[in-house]
Amino acid sequence: MRSAGISIETVRLGMKNIRLHKLRSFLTTLGIICGVGAVICMLSIGEGASEAEMALIRLLGTHNVIIQSVMPQGGGDVSEARSRLLDYGLTRQDLDIISQTIPHTRRVVPLREVAFEVSSGARRHPVKVVGAEPAFFEVVQIKVARGRVIRDVDQRDTTKVCVIGAGVAEVLFAYEDPIGQTVNVDSMAGNMIPFEVVGVLERVETAGLPAKGIGERDLNTDVFIPLTTADQRFGDIRSRITSGTRELSRCVYSDLYVEVDELENVRAVAEMLAQALAHTHRHLDYGVQVPLERLRIAESEKRRRQITLGAIAGISLLVGGIGIMNIMLATVTERTREIGIRRALGAKRRHITIQFLIEAVVLTTVGGLIGIAGGAAGAHVITRWAGWPTVIHEWTILVSFGLAVAVGVFFGIYPAAAAARLDPIEALRHE
Repeated sequence: MRSAGISIETVRLGMKNIRLHKLRSFLTTLGIICGVGAVICMLSIGEGASEAEMALIRLLGTHNVIIQSVMPQGGGDVSEARSRLLDYGLTRQDLDIISQTIPHTRRVVPLREVAFEVSSGARRHPVKVVGAEPAFFEVVQIKVARGRVIRDVDQRDTTKVCVIGAGVAEVLFAYEDPIGQTVNVDSMAGNMIPFEVVGVLERVETAGLPAKGIGERDLNTDVFIPLTTADQRFGDIRSRITSGTRELSRCVYSDLYVEVDELENVRAVAEMLAQALAHTHRHLDYGVQVPLERLRIAESEKRRRQITLGAIAGISLLVGGIGIMNIMLATVTERTREIGIRRALGAKRRHITIQFLIEAVVLTTVGGLIGIAGGAAGAHVITRWAGWPTVIHEWTILVSFGLAVAVGVFFGIYPAAAAARLDPIEALRHE
């Protein structure tokens, strides 16, 4: 009972001293508050940016290999007819070869860009109008916020329907429901082809602008139509006005999405695709992307970023701990006579040590809790402003709080031991 009573009295004395010196206690905890807040805020911001990047890579599909048409440097194949025609990129022959000869592939899904501007009423908007099969929305797991995606019946009947990005919906239909509205697409012949809006894609958020996702395209400003409708209504030749000149090009497919059966076969399929295309293309007018490799690189960079940010923020905790030790040492000097009286009345060294340790741990615990709240609030504000997701893991909170308490104990031991080693007689003589 005496031991328990002494322990309670020791705790009470430690808490009383903290309450008697509120300003000093607050200034002591300020370093811990800033340190814990910095750890949580910096790791959460870095995690949010990394998560946005990796979410977009996952949107590409880790089981997919993506082949893109790339306009060759220096003009590529150019034939002179009535106008200058740039012929490049993926062809129907490429699609047939990949579908029939490359093993471990479930399906090959083509895309083709057919136009670059749409309108609704008096409002016009630059976009990429892309012909896509219904399987495309399954392969890349694109979700719609409203309505539906392109269906097999649309593909079979070459219907004039479209699925638009969130940015297109905001520009063309800011104050009305886009579903059921009409979007007019410029055709090669110069006339406008009307398409009924049947779906609106979810907004794609990313750490940076523009909001790029599948195949490095801005999903928020894309318009998807059935591939058969694109073939029937627009043909193979595209027209685009750039810098006051009209550019004619023939690119049958802008992208081919190759879905691989097993994850371990992705790299092998990518190598086979590169070899197959090298035999059918005289120029390097294509590029092969492997989202799985990009995801692994992004995860590796994420780990390095976490270590770097954690180390930088941890320095703040170290500085806060040094501040606590300095204040506690000053407190020992200030309370030398009090320590001498307690020792003269029968208090043992361990009681003095525990009292000062309690003060240090209480200060760091309170500072840690305030720092957690401040760091989480700061992370929410910054990530919301940047347009990134806010990601605060439980381990971040537990690690930062645990480090704060550990810092309090570590840097509180020396002042507590110094107080306990004071000679009672010399302490009573201290002025």
